[in-house]
Amino acid sequence: MSAENSVADIKTESHPEYSGGQLQDTYIDGYEPNSLTAPHSSLQRTSTWVAMGMIMAGIATCGILIYGIGTGLWGNGTSPDLSKNLTIIGAILTVVFFVGGAGLLHYGRRYYRQYRAETGRKN
Repeated sequence: MSAENSVADIKTESHPEYSGGQLQDTYIDGYEPNSLTAPHSSLQRTSTWVAMGMIMAGIATCGILIYGIGTGLWGNGTSPDLSKNLTIIGAILTVVFFVGGAGLLHYGRRYYRQYRAETGRKN
């Protein structure tokens, strides 16, 4: 038994070097990247987080809209009649927050859509 053939080259067998133009070219087949540190991750974008905040705030504006409609239908007791104003303000704010949040979310995920188009991956 010769000394050359008895020892494996552990470095090249366990840590192969990959080279490629883009990061996804170095992924092993079947690997689905879902890391926060991936360059295409939407979780690194400020616009994604602001968009989700706007959508959550849109839920509160729906409450204003519902309250305005409710006081218009069943009365407001002894308080002044603000049902028309609350309904208009609630409707405008609801549309602004939901549409603005959806648009900003679409903008924040642009690199992920680009990654999917380039690689054909679903994740």
